[in-house]
Amino acid sequence: MRTTISGRTNLKVSQMGIGAGGASQIGRKTGLTEAESSDLLCRAFDHGVNFIDTVEGYGTESIIGRALEGRDRSSIIISTKKSTRRQELTAQALQMGLDHSLQRLGTDYIDIYNLHGVVPQDYARLVANIFPALKKAQRQGKIRFIGLSEMFNKDLEHTMLQEALADDLWDVLMVGFNMLSQTAREKVFAKAIAKNVGIQIMFAVRNALSHPNNLRRFITNLVDKGQINRAEVEDFPNFLLAEATSLPDAAYRFCRDEPGVPRRPLRYRQRQPSRRQSRLVRPSAT
Repeated sequence: MRTTISGRTNLKVSQMGIGAGGASQIGRKTGLTEAESSDLLCRAFDHGVNFIDTVEGYGTESIIGRALEGRDRSSIIISTKKSTRRQELTAQALQMGLDHSLQRLGTDYIDIYNLHGVVPQDYARLVANIFPALKKAQRQGKIRFIGLSEMFNKDLEHTMLQEALADDLWDVLMVGFNMLSQTAREKVFAKAIAKNVGIQIMFAVRNALSHPNNLRRFITNLVDKGQINRAEVEDFPNFLLAEATSLPDAAYRFCRDEPGVPRRPLRYRQRQPSRRQSRLVRPSAT
C-alpha cells in the first residue's frame, strides 16, 4: 500500500482510505452484519490501509471501534466529523458530540476532527463560535488536528474552502473532486499545497463513475443541456477502461495521482491531464 504525508499534520496515511458512509456504510446498507463490517475493516487494515473517515451520523463509529479492538491505536488514522447543517451548532453540542464519538470509537483521541458539510453562509459564524471549542478540545488532547468538509453539491465553486484557506486555520480540508469535476485543482489544491494543508477527497466515484452505463447517461445529460460537445467525449468511457481494470479503478487512480491529494513529496512531477480529460472541467454534483 502506497503512503503519503497529509500536509502539515505529518500523518503518514495510506493513499487509499476507507469511507464509512455513502451508499454502503461499510456494507451495513448492503446486508452485512456489524461483525461482518468490522471484519471487512480488519482485512483492510491487514492489507495496509491505515486511514478511515466517518461521521457521527453514519452510525458506523461503533463498527470502527470494534475493528480497533486489540490493535495498536497509533497505527490507524481516524477522521470523523460533526454535522453543521441539521440545526445551528453550539459549542456545547460540539463538545457532547465529540465525547460521544470518542465513546463509540473506543478511543481517547481522534486524529482529525472535522466540521461537516459547511456552506459559505455558515462559515464565519462557525469560525467565531465553534472554532474556539475545537481548539479547546485540541488542547485537552481529545483531537490532534482540525478540519472541515464542504457541502460540494451546494458549493460547486468551493467558495467556502477558498475562504477557509485564506484564514489558514485548518489542518485538513475535505474536497469534492473527480475526473468530471476538476475545479478544485486551481481553486483549492494550489493554495492547499502552498499552505501545506492536508486534503481528503470525496465524490471520487459516486454514481456517475460507478459504472460505464452510468457515465454514458451522465455525459448524455450534459450534452443535452449544451454543457459539453458530444464529439469531444463520445469515446470517454472506453478511453478510461482501456487504462484501468474498471471505471471506479480509473476514477480512484485519477484522484490518487493528483498533486496535492494529499500533499506529495517535492520530487513528484505534476501529471498533466489528457486533452480529453481537461475538457471535462465543469463542476457537477456526481
